[in-house]
Amino acid sequence: MPRVMAFSLLYLADKVKKNGSECEEWHWGSCVPNSRDCGLGYREGTCKEETKRVKCKIPCNWKKEFGADCKYKFENWTGCNVQTGFKTRSGTLKKALYNAQCQDTILVTKPCSPKIKSKSKVRKGKGKE
Repeated sequence: MPRVMAFSLLYLADKVKKNGSECEEWHWGSCVPNSRDCGLGYREGTCKEETKRVKCKIPCNWKKEFGADCKYKFENWTGCNVQTGFKTRSGTLKKALYNAQCQDTILVTKPCSPKIKSKSKVRKGKGKE
């Protein structure tokens, strides 16, 4: 048996042992938290007649509009819109985990901060006599 083919068979046999399946086209559902809307949970996957459950975790600061399985690269926040009281930023899809259905681009908003940040700092103690 050629060396490359022997390696491929060993690799495949090892892969089947690790995940216990020969199936290659798994379809995964979204992560379902054990309690409330974030934290530890599970996701179910199906392939032909097989079904599996794997552990997953939904961060408690996840954005519910687009889910925890859609990862985006975001631009910087815009300035505060005085009329609406919100600032916005857009995100471009970077990765869809577990074949999640994700939007290519999204727009998110958040309320403007009520605090006005001062850019100049007054130094105390040094240089004064």
